[in-house]
Amino acid sequence: MAGADPGTVPQVEVEIVYGRTGAQVIRRKVAINATLRQAIEQSGILDRYREIDLDKNEIGVFSRKRGLHEAVRAGDRIEIYQPLKVDPKEARRRRAGTTKS
Repeated sequence: MAGADPGTVPQVEVEIVYGRTGAQVIRRKVAINATLRQAIEQSGILDRYREIDLDKNEIGVFSRKRGLHEAVRAGDRIEIYQPLKVDPKEARRRRAGTTKS
């Protein structure tokens, strides 16, 4: 690539989304070798939504659970999921009017 700065790190564009009503999609360019954690931290979303705890919230890419240590890929949609408020099995039991025996 003629004229490129030799010190420039190649970058890829990703989206970071928080699973909350009204949360915005944040698009960022991050280093090609960045991890999911690094991309999230660089996005500024942790400052906007202080309830996000990367040690507790699960992370996924295109609805598939992924680890924070995994590398980003160009075009990734990095999703930060909210913790479940009610266990899905318990919610079904409540709707059905049954209790665990």
